[in-house]
Amino acid sequence: MSLSPSLNLVANLRAELMRFAPFAQMDPAHVDRFVEASAQAYYEPGEVVLSPASGAVAQLIFIRRGSVSGRRGEQSESVGASEYEAGDLFPVGAAMSARAVIATYTANADTFCLQLPLAAMHELARDSAPFADFLNRRVHRFLELSRRALQVAYASQSLAEQSLETPLGQLVRRAAYGVAPATPLADALGAMHDKRIGSVLVLDEVSGAALGILTRHDILGRVTLRGVTLERPIAEVMSTPVHTLSTRHSAQDAALLMSRHGIRHVPVTDAADPGGRVVGILSERDLFALQRLSLKQVSTAIRAAPDIDTLREVATDIRRFARSLLGQGVRARQLTELISHLNDVLTERLVTLVAERHGVDLTRACWLSFGSEGRSEQTIATDQDNGIVFASADPARERPALLAFAREVNEALDACGYPLCKGNVMASNPECCLTQDEWMQRFGDWIDHGAPEDLLNASIYFDFRPLAGQAGLAQPMRELVVQHASRNARFMKQMAENALRNGPALNWLGGIDTQAQGDQSVVDLKLHGTAIYVDAARLYALAHGVPATATRERFEAIARAMGVPAQEAEAWTAGFEVLQLLRLQVQLERDSRPAVDAADGNPNLIDVNALNDIDRRVLKESLRVARRLQQRIELDYLR
Repeated sequence: MSLSPSLNLVANLRAELMRFAPFAQMDPAHVDRFVEASAQAYYEPGEVVLSPASGAVAQLIFIRRGSVSGRRGEQSESVGASEYEAGDLFPVGAAMSARAVIATYTANADTFCLQLPLAAMHELARDSAPFADFLNRRVHRFLELSRRALQVAYASQSLAEQSLETPLGQLVRRAAYGVAPATPLADALGAMHDKRIGSVLVLDEVSGAALGILTRHDILGRVTLRGVTLERPIAEVMSTPVHTLSTRHSAQDAALLMSRHGIRHVPVTDAADPGGRVVGILSERDLFALQRLSLKQVSTAIRAAPDIDTLREVATDIRRFARSLLGQGVRARQLTELISHLNDVLTERLVTLVAERHGVDLTRACWLSFGSEGRSEQTIATDQDNGIVFASADPARERPALLAFAREVNEALDACGYPLCKGNVMASNPECCLTQDEWMQRFGDWIDHGAPEDLLNASIYFDFRPLAGQAGLAQPMRELVVQHASRNARFMKQMAENALRNGPALNWLGGIDTQAQGDQSVVDLKLHGTAIYVDAARLYALAHGVPATATRERFEAIARAMGVPAQEAEAWTAGFEVLQLLRLQVQLERDSRPAVDAADGNPNLIDVNALNDIDRRVLKESLRVARRLQQRIELDYLR
């Protein structure tokens, strides 16, 4: 039986709804409209709420108390179930498409609901942007709410005044001063002095594109010490090529560019101009208004470290910096990329220092990163996965020296807070220190034979990335993996089976499946969360010849190749980002505890009981997306 809520209940129901998304973001008057247009309904345990036989969905349901589970078919657990609890709206997809549901939804307990007719739903969506946005982009909306809540929690620790997500078009506050290539140095330097600017661009006189740059830092080495007369044209001493970014790039992109190339100025071009016309210039001072710590400061300190002891001290700044970025509300993808970049910088410096001491020629060898570092997706708690590829006419003779060099690097990384790999996937292992031919033979054997250990190795090693030394040695290895794997149907099927080994942390009713650990109810966010996304992205990337290693880039590429609807592809990347963000939150909290506590246990376990309402919902939604990914794999490869 259904009843419209009486007027004296509207205020109470409004307060009840505004505890949950999207009502908490809606105008109270719009929440009242939802309540007034809804009918109340009660379902007893075991009663069917909706089924495919009900026909096209006629209403959107909000659960006030109790819970509802939806299951397809009879008992096929591999197909999975969905559980909706107090505060949930369902079935959003069927309601938006005005179609029948594809599962049977049954009340698990005494369940009280509000049922909003579809006509009222569409009218409210036209007038309430938060409501419409939630219905159309459910996973993304949950993610945004979760990220905002996390930002508030870390705001007091934030060291920056602006977001790294800000487009450069919004950050450029001054036009770039530029001169023609033939401009005498005297004129250019005089302008720098008069305008009190730290650099001058050399611009193409027709297109306005950047041809070169001269900074105050360059003048000593390029002009003064070389004795260049001031009558000479600036083109003779300018730095080239110029590293530029467009107005569509973000502050994060500028920060990474400055750090990677050791530069202090980045010209910004008009993204809409195919000729690359410069519209402004961004300096390090413009980009970061940090009180104590910046990406450039951390990376500069790492690159300048003279020894391992100094690197060990500087490594702690990476965690401090990550915590400050959480306070800015930086997204998980950007945060893990920045963490991975700083880890790269530290590893490169270590490799360089130790190579000099051991006499290792890095023009004939390359340090490789595997696993999460190879994907640029490292979190705070990460161990080592690395190797070496080298060129040699006599590998047996040269390998011992390389292994001794690698052992010192591995031990130094351990001292800096990156534990030794328990599976011994490290460059100091002779099986991870191979020539290009040996690596390619090994990769080819894994693909051709596909033994269980080969599949495990492929899931680690195939995400490799060159990190320090001669990167060209790794390119043929990447080409072999991309081309050879996609042509081997048996191997791809085995990879699919491997990707289905561990399911998402959802129980048979579709609720979050937790494990008891003391007084906590925990979920392994990696094993039963992010690993599912990573494995699925790798599988489809190999199948479609996608060379990218990062999970997000893989999803974007395979979605285009597979013709996946934009909304589904967005859910993949958003779901993965949700779980990464939760992992980072857990690990940073552990990292701030006393060492005896932080060193114990699994760093990817999250206590579901300790989550706020938003994070519990976003966790469940992300696990549902992971399950749908596995269902796609099952249909594509196992049926």
